[in-house]
Amino acid sequence: MLPLRMLGLLVLMFSLCDADSGCPDVLSLDPPEVLAEYGESVTVICSSDHDDRMYWRVGDIAFPVENNESWSLNLTDWNVTAKCILNLNGTRNCSKDLKITIYKNPESVRVFPTKDIVAVEGRPYELQCKVKDVAPVQYFTVRWYRGNETIKTDHFTQPNKTKGPVSESFTLAANFSRGENGIQVRCEAQLDFGQHGSQPPVISEAHTVIVQYAPELKDKTEDVYVYEGAHVTLYCEAEGNPAPAFRWSLDGVKLVTTTSYLNITRATSAIYNCTATNKRGSTTKQIHVHGMKMNIMGTPAAITTPEPSTKRSCPLVLTPAEKVVRFGDPVSVNCSTSATGFVSMGWEATSGATMSTNNVSVTTWKVEKVEEWDAKPLCYINLNSGQCSVTLDITVYKTPDNVSVSALDQGPMVEGTEYRLKCDISNVAPVQKLKLTWYRGNETVHTEMFNDTAETPVNVFSILRVTPERDHNGALFRCEAELHLGQNGPELSPTVTSSPYTADVHYKPLVKTCPSSYAGVEHEFSMGSLCEFDGNPPPTVQWYYGKERINASEPLTRTQSGEYRAEVVNRLGSKNTSVLISIEYGPSFTCGDRYEVKENDVFQCEAAGRPQPLVTWFKGEAMEGGNQVAAPKHWTKNDGGMYLLKATNKRGEASHGLYVDVFYAPVFNRSYSKEVNVILGDSVTFDCSADGHPSPKIKWVYGSEADVTVTTSGRQMSINVTGATSTDAGVYVCVAMNEVDVVIRTVTLVVKDRPKQQAAGGTVIWWLLILLVIILILILIIFAHRWKKQGQYAFVSDKANDHDSGIPMAPQSNGVSV
Repeated sequence: MLPLRMLGLLVLMFSLCDADSGCPDVLSLDPPEVLAEYGESVTVICSSDHDDRMYWRVGDIAFPVENNESWSLNLTDWNVTAKCILNLNGTRNCSKDLKITIYKNPESVRVFPTKDIVAVEGRPYELQCKVKDVAPVQYFTVRWYRGNETIKTDHFTQPNKTKGPVSESFTLAANFSRGENGIQVRCEAQLDFGQHGSQPPVISEAHTVIVQYAPELKDKTEDVYVYEGAHVTLYCEAEGNPAPAFRWSLDGVKLVTTTSYLNITRATSAIYNCTATNKRGSTTKQIHVHGMKMNIMGTPAAITTPEPSTKRSCPLVLTPAEKVVRFGDPVSVNCSTSATGFVSMGWEATSGATMSTNNVSVTTWKVEKVEEWDAKPLCYINLNSGQCSVTLDITVYKTPDNVSVSALDQGPMVEGTEYRLKCDISNVAPVQKLKLTWYRGNETVHTEMFNDTAETPVNVFSILRVTPERDHNGALFRCEAELHLGQNGPELSPTVTSSPYTADVHYKPLVKTCPSSYAGVEHEFSMGSLCEFDGNPPPTVQWYYGKERINASEPLTRTQSGEYRAEVVNRLGSKNTSVLISIEYGPSFTCGDRYEVKENDVFQCEAAGRPQPLVTWFKGEAMEGGNQVAAPKHWTKNDGGMYLLKATNKRGEASHGLYVDVFYAPVFNRSYSKEVNVILGDSVTFDCSADGHPSPKIKWVYGSEADVTVTTSGRQMSINVTGATSTDAGVYVCVAMNEVDVVIRTVTLVVKDRPKQQAAGGTVIWWLLILLVIILILILIIFAHRWKKQGQYAFVSDKANDHDSGIPMAPQSNGVSV
């Protein structure tokens, strides 16, 4: 069981709790919950049937309101909480929480491939949809579309760790067939709040899927019937992506033709193979050519099966053997033979065809202006044994009309976030000989070749994915298109370069240079000139001294040394840094020009300054001549006088004149006798003198019965006893006093040779006189102590100079010093 004291404590705690326990349902909110975008302001009314005190609590801050009064809340804190509280009857609090949902539509949604830029038929192709800065995550849905068909829906499945915006990525893995080449895929993100409605979806740009697939022939085999010796063209039609390249062979012997068709000038029965190939595969078509002979009646003879042909070399030489020519330029190629007795030779082409007899062994194909992209001129020769030919390997090229760089993603680049740049190359041929190079400044960052086998001009593009760093801000990105046309091409490869694209990279604030401590000069140094910060967008900098904001451009003074803190902020984040500042200034003296001190006092004339100044003391008339002295620690009587003080530090120097007057206690300046004897009836003189600063006052104190005279000469005061009697005997006290101290000396006067018959009453009188002197001395001591408390000095013996108590004197007898 809990002890009764602890149980009472728990009861007290629960009674003080700001809870709704035991509260009736006395509060209502209109609306009971709010759904609003971040940064908006909402208005809520809290009402009750009771007229007790009411207030809103937002976090730890209370806002008093009246019953049924509208209250506004700015939604600029993702974790804001609010409740309406009623202090019911002044004894307990009843409250109702306002349910708050703050949302933010995605800043951007984009879709892009994760690995391969193109899809391959039969393989999964992976795309990623990136949703940037959306909240709250548990309410948003991502939908994938292929064309107009919804193919997948994604939801956020991880626990909600934060109420603020997050960025999430979702992946789609799908197979695409050749029939879907060029289809567009997009994703869209939407906040859906159920019965409270939904926000308009944010849709990504469509991603065009390029599907690559192996070539496919329309026919695997074909029979072609033709008269022997006639001209015929064989066709090998195949579809594939990338566009396939073609190889022709006759009975296993490779032919030079690389197009999808084959021209045969003098047909004979034979079997031709055509193979279509691209990077995704190959397929072969077999074409049977059947040569038909004419009979004497001019009708076709029976069809015969072609016999296998043997490999033969053709006695033709092309000069040059390969030709590279720009579209629209002239071209000329010679075809020559070393054969004799041939029937004829010539060129077969759509333009520039020629024909010659056996009398000419050289024939020229010449065109003033090449305007055919697939020109394949063929040089043939008719021999007595048959016909053979050689096809000119010709490349017709065209440099791009334009090369340009643009951004695929909206907004500026953000450090650490992938960004896409696109290079568009328009109207270039042949694209398979095109090399594209990306540059950042003068650094090569990516190169790319193109697999398209098209011979006519095409438009192509390249996408560069970059993850920018802050050092890339202001970097110039460009792409360069260069046609690699081989050794037969132009001496300088045709190259077209885009205009530069300037990267605008946004990044969080950075402290570039800022010391941990710094010494500045008073009235010259300000915080705004000390540190260098960086960031994009350019950050705002606010300096704080303690919790107080300061104007960083105002020069600081000596009272403002201490720790300063900078807050550097832009929209991507913030950075804090602290600096310990010491404000330095030149020397200055804080003391006056004249001082009165007492001997053995500790006194220093201090100089202010930072760094702490070095103070040098000079004394006397030769101050400027270098009569340097050590600064006195305990002042003595010999230290008084005029001084010149010089203070120096690295910020300057200062001079100060100082006169010090040293006060010291009285000092008796003569030796003395402790006891003086005199014969009854004789005369005697006591002397007392003392030095001091200020000059001391001297006074004799003695019994009132004594019959003496006091005389003064300079600083000496004497007591003269004439005709000494018994009443003159006793203790005489010399007192020397100034503002510093009071000192005393005593002497006892003994009167001898008195009659032995002296009555006992005389002894009593003698002791009474001694007692009176003692009382007088005590009264003087008490008076001196009181005088010292009132700004005067006490009577204190100078034990340092007094080894034996007494009064200096020169005893005299009959007027003569003794």
